[in-house]
Amino acid sequence: MNDRIKKILSISFPIILLGLIIFGFSRVYIKINESIDSVISPLESTNMQMATQISMIINPTPTIIPDPITIIHEVRSLARLETIQYSVEKIITADNGNVVLDQLFGDKLLFVAHGIVIAGIDLGQMTSNDLWIEDNVLHVNLPDAEIFIATIDNDKSYVYDRDLGLFTKGNIELETLARRAAENEIEKSSIEDGILIQARDNAEIFLDNFFKILNYEDVYFE
Repeated sequence: MNDRIKKILSISFPIILLGLIIFGFSRVYIKINESIDSVISPLESTNMQMATQISMIINPTPTIIPDPITIIHEVRSLARLETIQYSVEKIITADNGNVVLDQLFGDKLLFVAHGIVIAGIDLGQMTSNDLWIEDNVLHVNLPDAEIFIATIDNDKSYVYDRDLGLFTKGNIELETLARRAAENEIEKSSIEDGILIQARDNAEIFLDNFFKILNYEDVYFE
């Protein structure tokens, strides 16, 4: 019996010892991991904070500060009768003109411009001599129709594409030149489309109704 117990103990003891060693190592491993985590976690948090701060430094949020001083250069009284508005879209191609070395030093962009053109009659140009009654007819000598506003809508206008050469960073003035050209083309195209004629016609309709309210039944526009 004693021999059998000894034999069992001789077999079981190494297994138990091995189990205790494994258990001890696992506890040590857990403790080491906990210690490593306690060291790494603050470092990871610090790294994330540093990365965020570096990103804010490299890509800061733009700050817009208007100057509190406003300078008014001119004040004018206006008597403009706006009678028509066009909304125009124009595509402008602009490049730096370097055709020979286009692949190396070229700069070309495609600008989509959305513009607004407003036309009408400037009643401020009229005098008392421009209104007279003859044979119970009110004669009105209207000034020529003109463009009051021809401008780009910056919220809707954008650079659709830009192609740069291998050795150039681009001309910073190119988009500005494209915008100026777009304004000119928008005004030009609206005039070619007959905006001034329509502005004159609309002004006559409006003023004819206005004079009828004042009991002038017959109105003739010169």
